[in-house]
Amino acid sequence: MGSTAHKAHPDDYKIARLDKARLTDLARLHRTVYAATPAKSHFQRKYDTRYTGIENIGFLAYDATGKPVAFYGVIPCFIQCAGQIVLAAQSADTMTHPHHRNKGLFMKLARLTFNLCSEVGIKVVFGFPNQNSYRGLVKLGWVKTEVMERFNIAVQALPLESLSRKFNWTRSIYNSYARSVLRKYFYSRHGLANSLITADCGGVYRDEKYLQYKTYSSSQVMQLGSCKIWYKIQNRFVIGDMDPGTAQDFESTIDQLKQMCKRLGIREINFQTSPGTTLADLFRRKAPAVASFSVMLLDLGSNLDLAKLKFNLADVDIF
Repeated sequence: MGSTAHKAHPDDYKIARLDKARLTDLARLHRTVYAATPAKSHFQRKYDTRYTGIENIGFLAYDATGKPVAFYGVIPCFIQCAGQIVLAAQSADTMTHPHHRNKGLFMKLARLTFNLCSEVGIKVVFGFPNQNSYRGLVKLGWVKTEVMERFNIAVQALPLESLSRKFNWTRSIYNSYARSVLRKYFYSRHGLANSLITADCGGVYRDEKYLQYKTYSSSQVMQLGSCKIWYKIQNRFVIGDMDPGTAQDFESTIDQLKQMCKRLGIREINFQTSPGTTLADLFRRKAPAVASFSVMLLDLGSNLDLAKLKFNLADVDIF
């Protein structure tokens, strides 16, 4: 099951299942495709999902010279819905070398990955595809359930945070300043339980093991007034999820957050969530909703009502 051995393949490609030794090949391919070097050990930590009982779910394609040229992978996790907790996975990194596109590698690697998902007991796969992969997922039987909403709250501030990224020395100075401002609000380096899970809605099950895993990404939690906010600063103040308290608490927190961002020189607060949720309704009072990620799912035998599954930005692998 899921052998890591190379498999002969038409078109002179060889395909192998992802394993720890091949994570360096994934990083090489990422540098080629995106012209950016991932943080050290990023993929090692991202694909280390041993807390679910399985890890390294995906496949790499190699050309005749042994160079990695395409990848499709998913990130195992759990979904909680209607009193059930089921093994799931998020469709995550999808990439193909520019010289090897339009050769069917995406579809071939995706099919292998989904077959492997079925073999290891994954019951549902969810994802937030871009335009390049959307059509392929439709052909593979995925269902679109909704489109997430993005809210951008403008802040009148000098662009200190974005300007600081121009030079290493200015970044260092800014980081020290930001830490001094944020220190008094620090709550945790881990995330928050999923605010979307209710009697009527399901979502990613964020227990302590999941939150510890999620520390592969540089986010943390602050307490601002009576509200807790899971966030990261990345050109803007990006909220992954939050415990908003009452509507009045939320209003007060956003006002305080805007003042904090003004001090930090951050000109936008950003949040994305499923429509029709409490947080979507609250944020709509502060900014218009803009269509964002499509939410798509592949049911591999979950017996869940997929329409009840809701997501925040914290559930997307890029957060």
